[in-house]
Amino acid sequence: MKAYRVKHRGERRICLEFPYNRELIRQVKQLLDARWSSTMNAWHIPDQVESMKQLHDQFPDLVIETGSDEPKTTLPESGTNTPQTEIKSPATGFKVKVEVAGRKILITMPKNQEDIKFVNQLKYSRWNPEYRLWEVPDYPGNLDLIRDHFNDRIGQVIYHESFDISVSNETYTIGRNEVLAFKTRTRRLRIIFGFDNELRKLIKTFPYSSWDSKNKWWNLPYSEVYLNKIQELSADRGLGFRYEEEPDGEPGIKRVTPFDLANYRVCPEAMVLKLKELRYSTSTLKTYTSLFEEFINYYHTYEINAISEQQIIAFLRFLVMDRKVSASYQNQAINAIKFYYERVLGGQRKFYFIDRPKKERTLPTVLNTEETLALFDAAINIKHKCAIMLAYSAGLRLGEITNLKISDIDRERMQIRVVSGKGKKDRVTKLAHNFLNTLDEYLESYRPKEFLFEGEKGHQYSVSSLQTVIKEISARAGIKKRVTMHTLRHTFGTHSLEGGTDLRYIQNMMGHESSKTTEIYTHVTTKGFDQIKSPLDLLNLKKKD
Repeated sequence: MKAYRVKHRGERRICLEFPYNRELIRQVKQLLDARWSSTMNAWHIPDQVESMKQLHDQFPDLVIETGSDEPKTTLPESGTNTPQTEIKSPATGFKVKVEVAGRKILITMPKNQEDIKFVNQLKYSRWNPEYRLWEVPDYPGNLDLIRDHFNDRIGQVIYHESFDISVSNETYTIGRNEVLAFKTRTRRLRIIFGFDNELRKLIKTFPYSSWDSKNKWWNLPYSEVYLNKIQELSADRGLGFRYEEEPDGEPGIKRVTPFDLANYRVCPEAMVLKLKELRYSTSTLKTYTSLFEEFINYYHTYEINAISEQQIIAFLRFLVMDRKVSASYQNQAINAIKFYYERVLGGQRKFYFIDRPKKERTLPTVLNTEETLALFDAAINIKHKCAIMLAYSAGLRLGEITNLKISDIDRERMQIRVVSGKGKKDRVTKLAHNFLNTLDEYLESYRPKEFLFEGEKGHQYSVSSLQTVIKEISARAGIKKRVTMHTLRHTFGTHSLEGGTDLRYIQNMMGHESSKTTEIYTHVTTKGFDQIKSPLDLLNLKKKD
């Protein structure tokens, strides 16, 4: 950075000259009365003791130049009729400054209609009013066009070897020939790099990938397959590759419990009865009542029916800002509150003026065959082994496993009947031959009476117990992925597809309402693409003599 005194619009100012740099600009803008001058093409601050002290604190090594050979031109007062193109900046004169920073070419130039028309013809060029310069994407050939147009009017082309970008409140410095892959807590990948057409084409082939024009990065679901492909292509293109993960954030405030509040209120009986009357599932009933209890105990000094719409909105913001709940938790809380005021009290449907969170599309976690076998081997208890083998072999949901009865197993037809699954729909799925030996061993050891999996007192095996079991077994198997019972369901869908099962059959066995839900497994599988033939290859084309 260079600093020198000037007289600008009748005031004594300190002119600050430096190449385009976002971090320096941010620091300069914090100085007292810092302003940008389009005529000087530089930032400037008052030539006063207080501002000089601030400047020295921010940039202790900076020296104010005196006696320089550069002309310290007094710039015209405001209101004069001197055209902008005739004003010679002490920093650049008539020269055009071109900088290559990250994915952009930055052009600082005097106002000239012919030049503006040229820059506007470059695809996706834009005027940046904050920094008073033109931004042009660093596409192949753009820099050559700019050199040819401005020719000897360009003072110099400055190449910034790196650029800074802020991701999740952290600033990362990325080299011009470097790729940053950043994994968020919500299992998304943000891919940041200077313009590379081959890398861009690869990312566009991934499902659910999108370009974030505001932040200038690619967004796509996290997948080890995608990550490896990007890393391989980066190496082929001679680009450095970095991988970062978003650190875990601070935990949010815990919800109020009956032990925290003397007058803790339970969910109104009218809401419980309404949920039962409308035949909502046991899981939904439990979720809605729990979420509504959190809401009414947040306003425990208010009558439930007197809580205003503004208070509802304030509570929903509290969930996001202070409780730091997930998007699905927030959505369910909205549904529970709306259910009470609209269905139980019979009020009109309302729109609460808070945006519902947009659910990020992520790819499911899937185990490979080695990990699946390791999981089975790590299950010491035969009941636990039987449960996880059933989840994998039939693609059952967690609640469907605990609700399964012995009578639902049809050995003759080799089918499992799922009664009142998600959406209260019945379906049948596959009973695997390799599962029968484990099933018989379990039945012989535990002798359940009604439900296939029962607890100590003959009741249904609890969902929470199975969730704990799968965590312990996956840890014992040494699997690094986050494994749940639902992971085994996703693995069933993916492995069935890889085994050649038609997508329609997989949809029916898994109980998916839409085929689009099942199609997600085509994006997860890594097998079979090389076996697909183009319909053109199946035609017997006649060759010309």
